[in-house]
Amino acid sequence: MAVKPPENSTISVVTSGREQIVTIPYPKPPATVYLAGVFILFWLGGWAVGEASAARRLLTMPVGGGTAFLVFWLCAWTVGGLFAMLSIRRVFQRSVPEIIKLEVAGLVYDPGMPPFKMPIARSFPAWSALFPKRNELKIDRMQLKSLRLREGDTCNRLTVDAGAQRVELASAATDVEREWLFKLLSDRYSPAVPQ
Repeated sequence: MAVKPPENSTISVVTSGREQIVTIPYPKPPATVYLAGVFILFWLGGWAVGEASAARRLLTMPVGGGTAFLVFWLCAWTVGGLFAMLSIRRVFQRSVPEIIKLEVAGLVYDPGMPPFKMPIARSFPAWSALFPKRNELKIDRMQLKSLRLREGDTCNRLTVDAGAQRVELASAATDVEREWLFKLLSDRYSPAVPQ
């Protein structure tokens, strides 16, 4: 059975035997994200000079000549530099689309890797939001009974409960695409799923 995504959708559906693979690409990040990455690169240049200067001073300083503060400062400066390097890697990392494999026994969900998002000034995001992990998740037919399309303040959310975890599917999709995917999954796995 050929499945066609909504008109003007970036979603692609590929059929392979009895399986269907739904690919949902993430939107491209705004150019300001890359400007932040360039700023961090320039900052790392200054960081390297400070790191080398402090290390040189520590190595040439006589023992007991105020080295405790310099050691503490050098350790903190090193941690800050490592965090900046991880941030640079994340800013310029390519996004990987969400993939949902529709199998007979259930589905396999790969959240992909979203593009870097600038943190909001009012709240500093958690480590997991800055550096997300890619965990493939198998969701069986029984768990798909918890599939819901939930209305939110700004957009709807497509969720399923997998054990003790509530998983949001198609976070990169538009509302229309999520509604289409909800119908596709409901029809395929449990025709009587309530909204």
